[in-house]
Amino acid sequence: MSAESDSEADDAEGTTGAKLFGRWATDEIEYLDPSTERYITITPIAHTMGRHATKQFQKSEISIVERLINRLMQTDENTGKKQQTTRMVREAFEIVHNQTDENPIQILVGAIENSAPREETVRLKYGGISVPKAVDISPQRRVDQALKFLAEGVYNDSFKTPTDAEEALAQQLVGAADNDVGTYAVNQKEEKERVAAAAR
Repeated sequence: MSAESDSEADDAEGTTGAKLFGRWATDEIEYLDPSTERYITITPIAHTMGRHATKQFQKSEISIVERLINRLMQTDENTGKKQQTTRMVREAFEIVHNQTDENPIQILVGAIENSAPREETVRLKYGGISVPKAVDISPQRRVDQALKFLAEGVYNDSFKTPTDAEEALAQQLVGAADNDVGTYAVNQKEEKERVAAAAR
């Protein structure tokens, strides 16, 4: 079968055959949380060159893997090092696959769903008195918070420690996907929801 007939067959099935990092399939990803599914976009592209920055909420239309890469760069040591961070995520995905024998994109989606808090607290002022109040979190902010917790967990586990950043990221993803409270991201989510429950 020729390459042209292969591409025609892919088009007929509705898939392009493109894979993230040339290895991981981006279709057939399962979502267990319907509220965040719309905001977790899976594409085979890991670098859109900031095309999403023209509108306020367009960030949800870029790949969740690229959003993770961008979030990992938000430290003093890694600012602007996108190629290095992309390579780190690629190697972390290999470690995740070796540990779980699953598609690491599926593990990432599960980690985000398990790390996304449902409630948080805001401070309301009543006559000069500040009172905490529990509020529901929008699905887009839930995804943002999950990415933040995962990135903070990687930084805490790898900064000035013998653990490589790739291993730290793989541990965070696998632990969060298993809903392990010992993982930083899940622990932060539980803490946020506990504080919110006390402020109801």
